[in-house]
Amino acid sequence: MCNIIHTILEDKKAEDITVINVAGKSSICDFLVIATGTSTRQVAALAETIRTDLKAHNIYVGVEGLDQCDWALVDAGDVVIHVFRPEIRSFYNLEKMWSFSEPEEIQKILP
Repeated sequence: MCNIIHTILEDKKAEDITVINVAGKSSICDFLVIATGTSTRQVAALAETIRTDLKAHNIYVGVEGLDQCDWALVDAGDVVIHVFRPEIRSFYNLEKMWSFSEPEEIQKILP
């Protein structure tokens, strides 16, 4: 599923796409995908496109944060996707929070 999500984010021009493997460290999901949208409009478009495209693959997701669009969260079960505006991403710094002091836990998604 991460490949589908990467393609969606890349096609819609998301920036700084990062995946964090939290399998065995979190009961919420196995992977966190974090990406940056350059505006509230792009954050909303990225979240909606992920929802629509995953639904086409029979994966139903929940989306939160579309009211303000500073930060949208897409819950796809084993994968949770966070789409931020740049300053909001910097403020919350989820990469640091979930890194567990091991640099290999954070890796860029490659096509």
